This record gives sequence, structure tokens and C-alpha cells, in this order.
Amino acid sequence: MSPDSPAQQVRPPGPWQPRKRVTVIGAGVAGLVAAYELERLGHSVEILEGHLQVGGRVRTHRFVPGREGPLVELGAMRVPTTHRRTMRYLRKLGLADQLREFTTLFQDDAAYVQTSQGHRRIREASEILVEELRGRLPAGRFEEYDEQTLLFGAWMAVRVNALAPSDFRDSIRRGLDGELMGLVAGIDLTDYVRAPGAGGELIDLRALFADHPGIRAGCRGRLYRFVDDIVNETSSTLMRLSGGMDQLVHRLRERISGPVRCGKEVTGLAVAEHGVQVRTRHGFGSAGRLCDYVLCTIPFSVLRGLELAGLDEEKLAAIHGQRYWAATKVAFHCREAFWERDGITGGASFTGGLSRQTYYPPVEGDPKLGAALLASYTIGQDADRLCRLGRRARLAAVLDEVAAVHPELRRPGMLLGVADQVWGTEPSSLGAAAVRWGKDADSCEAEREMVARPQGRLFFAGEHCSSHPAWIEGAIESAQHAVRLIDGHQQGEAAEGACAAVVEEPA
Repeated sequence: MSPDSPAQQVRPPGPWQPRKRVTVIGAGVAGLVAAYELERLGHSVEILEGHLQVGGRVRTHRFVPGREGPLVELGAMRVPTTHRRTMRYLRKLGLADQLREFTTLFQDDAAYVQTSQGHRRIREASEILVEELRGRLPAGRFEEYDEQTLLFGAWMAVRVNALAPSDFRDSIRRGLDGELMGLVAGIDLTDYVRAPGAGGELIDLRALFADHPGIRAGCRGRLYRFVDDIVNETSSTLMRLSGGMDQLVHRLRERISGPVRCGKEVTGLAVAEHGVQVRTRHGFGSAGRLCDYVLCTIPFSVLRGLELAGLDEEKLAAIHGQRYWAATKVAFHCREAFWERDGITGGASFTGGLSRQTYYPPVEGDPKLGAALLASYTIGQDADRLCRLGRRARLAAVLDEVAAVHPELRRPGMLLGVADQVWGTEPSSLGAAAVRWGKDADSCEAEREMVARPQGRLFFAGEHCSSHPAWIEGAIESAQHAVRLIDGHQQGEAAEGACAAVVEEPA
């Protein structure tokens, strides 16, 4: 049995392993996976979910509910094929045949990129981007690099601008100019340069990093984490789920026998000698009960606002110290996929401004019902800026910016509806994902161990408790880890010392 697979078959409890009663707080991916695996091990499970629906930060929006019309992912929207746990669950839940390639940023060269000379097609932008790099490098540095290394630096700089939050861009760009380009200089990049477009060439960064792991290993701090994310964010092996990512959570929900109590907002947790006191909102007050075992999957951004008792000082410090990034998405329901007539078949444009990234989801269902455009996807301080505008001003600002690239949006009858999701102020999450940028690998692992460490019979899971924060893979990894701890916990055992390192399963 793989160490990250809590159960390959249902295991009835025996005299050596008494049946446990577990209360899971949160019906996101982590909570649902944990409940499913705990039941397969023979334990009794109930789930308390404060929201009126399951899914957590998986949130699929359908513009025409009840019909096969356009949809957009306002939460998680892609899965790298290298995320083995997630891919295994998709197969286990009968969703493998729904997997499709996710065309990501800079992958369709007919899309657009913001440059100092306005928006240009990706396939036509290299010359301008190299000149921008020339103007930024210190005097004399430009001549140190050959044309291929400059091309690499130019397209990495664009990715920094498009993908990094604004409060990280300057430090990452300095690392790119002074560190990363030096690591790449001397490597023959010929095999990674794509066929030239109308005004320049593109470079396959994903393949370059895969073939030369020493580049990533030679990076430090924020630059290391950014390069790591570049490999995932611009990978050619990203997948989406045709029909909506929420199929994953609904399939999991269908396989759980115990009750899933939505609308049950938890307001307090107190670790006791033989269980955990859980308080939930009840009318204008609250009601409490003692639970044998509790698995808390609430993001720490929300958990630190609850009444907490019985936790040690280190754990409280971890809960209050965990950083989260905001994320904001704005989507348009369009009468038709007008971008296809512009030669764009998918992927995304770097529109810049407040909107940052614009994605072109494939048309699914009846094309007569229109098409979805993810007009704006922002994270970090960029998301906060959009959030502070207020909804009416936010939608107007995104429409103005994206229409400057795609004037078709201004045609009468083209815009049929809008949807947005502001994760930074969403009460159930108060953020989109945990943040560990700027830390080395050892520091990231030490933080993971601390946030995942149990307190008595109170256990923890969620992407913030994993080595893959911000991904579904992290939610699943943390759930499997917590299930192993709960399943192996003996009455009277000090769970605080039971947090072993996550064991990677064999390939």
C-alpha cells in the first residue's frame, strides 16, 4: 500500500483499531477527501460546512444554469499532470475521460502581450521585449549576453510582469537580471527557440527548465519559488476538467455516507483532554458540543478569527502568522467567441493594467448560448486593488481595459452577463491560497510541519498544510496525511508529536 493512500479497500475496524468518530470542519477538497478516506478505513464521519454549498475554493460558475451553456472557473481551474494524487482521484472518480489540455498564458502566440509600445501579438513581440530588457540592464551588461540569452531574459521578464504579484515584481526582476540570466548564459538554447514569428522568436522555457534542473537549483529565495511556479503555470501539461472542476467535489460528496451539514458555521474550537469542544453559530448565539476527533480544514486566515482555546503558543503563532494572497476573477458572458475570428483558439493574453491576465476558455455546450471570457485574473496586491474599487467600478475598469484589446466587447448585444469572485474578502476563505514565496526549501518544510501539527485530538488539513500550497494537489496531500495521523492515533497519545514528514509515494 502506498504511504499516501490511506486505504485501498474498505477496512472494517477490529479490536486493534477501534472505530473513531471524526468531525470534519470544511467541505472543500481537503475535507471531502479526508472524509472519504476515513470512511474507507471504517471510521464514522460528519462534515460541518459554513457555506451553503460544498467545494471550498473550487467554484464553477454557469452562466445559463440548467442548460449546456458556457461556464467559467472562478476558483481552481487547472491541474498539472505531474500532480499524481489529483490525477489519481480524477481517475478513481470516473472523471479521467473529462480531462482536456489547458492552454495557458503565452501558449497561443496569436494572443496578446502588453509592451512599452502597446499590445502586440505574442508572436510579434520579441524584438520590442528585448529592447525593453536592453533599457533596463546596467550599462555594459547587455553586451555580456548572446542573442539567445537575451531572448530568454526578455520572455522571463514578461512572465515576471504577468504572473508575479506587484509587491514581488521588483525583487524577482532584480534576481532575473543579476542571477538567472547568468545561470543560463553558456547554455546552447537553440533547441528551445521556436520558429520565428512575424517580428521575433519565442522560447520554450518549460522545456529549458526541465532539461537543465541546475538553473532552478541555482536560484534563491523569491526567485526560486517564482521559477518553480513558472514551470507549473506555463507548462504544456496542464489539464482542465471539461464540464467544470466542481465535478470533482460533487463526485467526492456522492461517495461519502456520513452527513454533510451545510450552513453550519463553526465559531470556536477548544482542545480538551478527551476531545475537542466545537461551537457553531445557532441563531443569534452559539451552541457547543464535545467531539471525539476533529479535523479542521478551515484556512488559517479564517481560523484565527474564531474563539480558540487549548492550543499551544507555537501553534497559535503559526495560525496567526500564515500569509495568504488575495485573488480576483472577473468573467464575461459573451454572445459569441469573437476572439476565434481574431485567430485566438485558447490560452491567455497578458493585458496588463488592473486586469493583468485574460483567458479564453474553450466553448462548451450549445454555442447558441454564448461563450465565456475570463476577462481578468489577478493575485496579491493586484487583486486587492480591484477589490477596493467596489463591484460596479471593478467591472467597468476591467471592461475598459479588455475592450482596448478586444473592441468587439463594445458591440451592441455582445456582453450578456458578468460574474466575479473576490477571494480576498470571501468570508469562507479571506484569501485565495497560502503564501511561501521568499523562503528556501527547508524553511517551507518547517512551516508546513508547524501548520499541520495536531493539538490533542484536533488535526489540520488544507492546502496551507501541504508542500503544494495553492493547488488541489496540496489539499489532497494534506488530507491523506491527516487521515494517517487520525487512523493511527491511540487514546492518551500526545498527537502533538505525531506529525511525521509527508512521504512521497513511489512513481
